[in-house]
Amino acid sequence: MSDNKATLTVGDKSWEFPVQSGSIGPDVIDIGALYKETGMFTYDPGFTSTASCQSDITYIDGDEGTLLYRGYPIDQLAEKGDFLETCYLLLYGHLPTKAEKLDFDTRVTRHTMVHEQMSKFYTGYRRDSHPMAVMVGIVGALSAFYHDSTDISDPHQRMVATLRLVAKMPTMAAMAYKYSIGQPFVYPRNDLGYAGNFLHMCFSVPAEEYKVNPILARAMDRIFILHADHEQNASTSTVRLAGSSGANPFGCIAAGIACLWGPAHGGANEAALNMLHEIGTVDRVEEYVAKAKDKDDPFRLMGFGHRVYKNYDPRARIMQKTCHEVLNELGIENDPTLEVAMELEKIALNDQYFVEKKLYPNIDFYSGITLRALGFPADMFTVLFAVARSVGWIAQWKEMVEDPSQRIGRPRQLFTGATQRDYVNISER
Repeated sequence: MSDNKATLTVGDKSWEFPVQSGSIGPDVIDIGALYKETGMFTYDPGFTSTASCQSDITYIDGDEGTLLYRGYPIDQLAEKGDFLETCYLLLYGHLPTKAEKLDFDTRVTRHTMVHEQMSKFYTGYRRDSHPMAVMVGIVGALSAFYHDSTDISDPHQRMVATLRLVAKMPTMAAMAYKYSIGQPFVYPRNDLGYAGNFLHMCFSVPAEEYKVNPILARAMDRIFILHADHEQNASTSTVRLAGSSGANPFGCIAAGIACLWGPAHGGANEAALNMLHEIGTVDRVEEYVAKAKDKDDPFRLMGFGHRVYKNYDPRARIMQKTCHEVLNELGIENDPTLEVAMELEKIALNDQYFVEKKLYPNIDFYSGITLRALGFPADMFTVLFAVARSVGWIAQWKEMVEDPSQRIGRPRQLFTGATQRDYVNISER
C-alpha cells in the first residue's frame, strides 16, 4: 500500500481513502470502507473500473497489447513451452524444473480417465445437444463421483481436485464430441502428450489405427496455452464469485463453463467463422466493410477489437502463425475463408476507420479457421476454449480460497424500482 490518499468530496463533506499500488499496472483506490464512511456505494456497470481481488497470476496491458502469465510473455510460453508447463506455471507460480515437470506430467496423465459410470450421463442427453450444454452438466457431476476432493479447507484435496480437472477436461470434452457424432468413446492413452491425447480421443475410431500428427498436436497445444487464462474476465469472475461462497471446485468450474458459453465471451470464435462464411469470397469484403462502417446497419465485424486490448491482441499474432502452419500441413492452400480473413486483416490494419477505433484482429479471428481445419465442428469451438481455460479458472479459484482476505461476493445496486407500496386486496384492484 502506498502513502497516497484519494479524497472524495460530496457537497461540503470530504473523506479520504487509501491508494494501493500493484507491482505493475494502475493504482487502485481502496473503497472497502466507502459505505461505512459515507453511506454511499459506487456505480460501475460491468465492473470495468473495479478491481474485485488481488492476484499475481495474469497481467494484461490492453493499451500496449501485453499478456503475461506469472510475468512471462504469452508469445514466449507459446513458442518455447508446452501446455502442461503453462499449467504448472499458473498453478504454482514458477516454471518447473525438469524433475518437477516430469512429476506433474505423470500425475496429470494418471488422472485422465473418468469414472466408468460417467459414460451413462452422456446417454441422458439428446444426441443433437450442444456440447457446451453437456459439459456444464458433466463437469458439475464430477463432485458426485469424486467427493473425496471437495473439501476446500484441505490443501491435499484442493491439489487432487486441481489435477483431476486439468486431466479430465480433455477426456470429457472428447466424449461430448464423440457422443454428438454417434461414435464410441475412446479411452485416453498414457503414452501420448496432453494435446496429442486429446486429438486421439476425438478423431480415432476402433476400426483403424490413428497416428497423431505432431504438427497438428503442437498447434492444439499452442491453442490451449493461448486460452489458458485471461485475468478477471466474465467466466473467471463467475468462478471466483461461485467459489467465494465455499462451493466445491467442480461446481465452480461448471459455473464458469456456463458463463463462457455466451456468444460475447467464449462463443466469439464461432461467430467470427460464421461471419467469414457469410462474406464468402474476397470480392465481397469491401461490401461488408462498408456495412460495418454504417452505424445504421446492424452488421458487425466479429473477431475484431477487444474489450481489454486497445492494441493488437498479442495472442492473435501467434494464432495467425499457427493457422498457416496447420493449413500448410493439411495442404489447404486456396481456402476461400482464409483468403477473406487475410483481406479483412489487411483492411483492418490500414483503413483509417479501423485504426482510429483500434479495431484490430483478435485471437478469435484466426482460431475458428484453425479449429475447423483440425476437423472440429463450430459447436465444439467453445468446448475447446473451456478445456484450455480450466487451468486458469482453477488457479484463480485456488488463489481465492487461499487468500485470507477473501469474503463472499456481494455486489450492491442502484435501486430504481418502486418505493414502498401497501398491498391492495384483489377485489379492490
